Amino acid sequence: MAIFQTGQSACCIAARGAAGYHRGVNSTAQTVPSARDWRRPLRYLWRAPLLLLHAIIAFPLALAVFNPLARRCSIGGERLDYRMTRWWSGRIVRIFGFRIRRIGEPLPGAVLFVANHVSWLDIELMHGARIMSFVAKAEIARWPLIGWLATRAGTIYHQRGSAHSLGAVMERVVARLREGMAVGVFPEGGTGPGDRIKTFHARIFQVAVDAGVTVQPVALCYGDGERMDLRVPFAPKENFLSNFLRLLGGPSLAASVHFLEPVACSEDGRRQTAEAARERIAQALGLPAP
Repeated sequence: MAIFQTGQSACCIAARGAAGYHRGVNSTAQTVPSARDWRRPLRYLWRAPLLLLHAIIAFPLALAVFNPLARRCSIGGERLDYRMTRWWSGRIVRIFGFRIRRIGEPLPGAVLFVANHVSWLDIELMHGARIMSFVAKAEIARWPLIGWLATRAGTIYHQRGSAHSLGAVMERVVARLREGMAVGVFPEGGTGPGDRIKTFHARIFQVAVDAGVTVQPVALCYGDGERMDLRVPFAPKENFLSNFLRLLGGPSLAASVHFLEPVACSEDGRRQTAEAARERIAQALGLPAP
């Protein structure tokens, strides 16, 4: 169970994707003409009914397990509602054509998982591997299906740009961790372009110090051949619905979640902890050191 990979096995950057995206490790802007994808209508014909069926089946099942009585039931040592959440999340990722690949093992118990942020699918990808509460922007609560499940799964919502909201969020995160639950955060503060990792905000790492828990970095990658496919992240000015529909008709790709070696966390070293986690994720993704 305690297998960690920090290594060279992960996702380096490739010059692939839709027109107008930024390419390359050095983020050099290159415009690549996009060929018409004639398979896209066929993928919609296949995946849209699957998504609708999943919603129809999963909704009543979720209602059945998200209650105090069902929380007392377990399957294979895992709470029934946790297992249902993981199944629902993993199934969503697969319906969008992604083949889930997990490397390494998530630590048990109360852990602060910190990951690079590429797509709205990140929460579902991580939930499929390990149940945890997430800190996410408040807008996610209004997203169809995803927002409903995220709320039921205990997501802690943050109003971006509000210092008061961040303070309240950190208090709730510490409380969850002290209760023995795992929490997942995206220290970049928003989704990135996929070809680099933005600065990690150090303040969020204080919750690990206050709760006395371990920090485990997680590297997320979407793309075949151990390369990040830059068609997956949000395009400039692209909203959730547009990205949702674009990915629903997009090509099948691998979706990898890499649980990396934990990093030490100290009271006077939040910035060092943040940079160590960021560097470890960058290394796993084959990106240049921050």
